[in-house]
Amino acid sequence: MIDPNSLPYRPCAGIMLINEDDKVFVGQRIDMPSEHWQMPQGGIDDGEDPLSAAKRELLEEIGTDKAELLLEMEDWVYYDLPHELIGKVWKGRYRGQKQRWFLFQFTGSDADIDIETEHPEFSKWKWTEIKTLVPEIVPFKQDIYQKVVDRFEQFISDSK
Repeated sequence: MIDPNSLPYRPCAGIMLINEDDKVFVGQRIDMPSEHWQMPQGGIDDGEDPLSAAKRELLEEIGTDKAELLLEMEDWVYYDLPHELIGKVWKGRYRGQKQRWFLFQFTGSDADIDIETEHPEFSKWKWTEIKTLVPEIVPFKQDIYQKVVDRFEQFISDSK
């Protein structure tokens, strides 16, 4: 059995993408079928800075880079994988993720979003209200998402 404390955290960039109606983009993962949703996110490659990774992930996961940066979280946030996933995801190399989150304004139209990318990650997507975002997320990521919402919601007009 793998001791999770012996494993590092995977560096990751996360994106809260909001549309003109101040709704948040979420997708349902192909590899973990469930009723839960998540925002775009992905690993930071060696030598890549978090912002560059975030922009790359937008293009890779939702097929568009039509977005303008509004804000970056100053601190990394961390989560641990549930015990049943340790050793099964990310080739068993990580105990969880350390994430740097970015708030982007979507500048395109819904027609610009194409989740059928070269390596699809989402089976479907939608825009959701920031107030209902956290309960829609897989339970082991809800604490992270609450921190992201707490940091960014003051910049999203419908939550004021």
